[in-house]
Amino acid sequence: MNDQSGYQVSGSGAEMYERYATQYMGQWVPDLVEVAVLQPGERVLDLACGTGLVARRAAALVGAAGQVTGLDINAGMLAVARAMPPESGATIKWVEGSAVGIDLPDSSFDVILCQQGLQFFPDRDAALREMLRVLVPGGRVVLSVWKSPSPYNDAVGVALERLAGEETAAKYRAGRLRLVPDAKALYNMMVAAGFRAVEVRPRTKIIHLPAIETFVLGHLAGHPVASAISALGKDGRTAFARLVKSELHPYAVSDGVAYPDEANVATARR
Repeated sequence: MNDQSGYQVSGSGAEMYERYATQYMGQWVPDLVEVAVLQPGERVLDLACGTGLVARRAAALVGAAGQVTGLDINAGMLAVARAMPPESGATIKWVEGSAVGIDLPDSSFDVILCQQGLQFFPDRDAALREMLRVLVPGGRVVLSVWKSPSPYNDAVGVALERLAGEETAAKYRAGRLRLVPDAKALYNMMVAAGFRAVEVRPRTKIIHLPAIETFVLGHLAGHPVASAISALGKDGRTAFARLVKSELHPYAVSDGVAYPDEANVATARR
């Protein structure tokens, strides 16, 4: 996550994010890098890198001759990213900074990747202009935003509203609803920022999550609503997890749940 005031995790939340949230965010990473068609030797910026899921995958694809930079405003997320075991491929440089004022030189990167970050930036137009600035001429950007709430998000929202209140539920839902531009708005924003060859296409995946009662509590422990979940107490948290599981019953499989999820993926060139 990067930049949106009030939508950050702190403390051990970054570790919980890496442990749980990446279980579903990670399932989207291959789609993003597949669209980017990364080549050996390319210089890649992972914007709003979080704990580094996309950056690590990019490093493996561009190889030792390439360069990968992961930028995020959240120091806790970067600390977790730095602590991850190194993988083969490019060395990753982790940078703490804002997407709306990228402290990196002009024309520094061949590719910019941004998975589910744009909706959290306080000034999306400024962030897009910064992406354009740090790309080389002809460089490309691939970014994703959610297309619609998933059944999992709907289930969590219902449980939060019933047990933690409407305000907490609204805060949770903001990441999928209020903050997210639709395909037309995203296209227009990128064109206005100066990108060319802009395309926005929907993608759908079946997301599998194991042991949903355990997963949802771990996931939300690394989410900005963590304090509200903690305040429910042990019995309240158990009731919350059971309610989420009940709401997801139509998607139950033998080892968890499997549900459809949708994102809009935008591509463009400088």
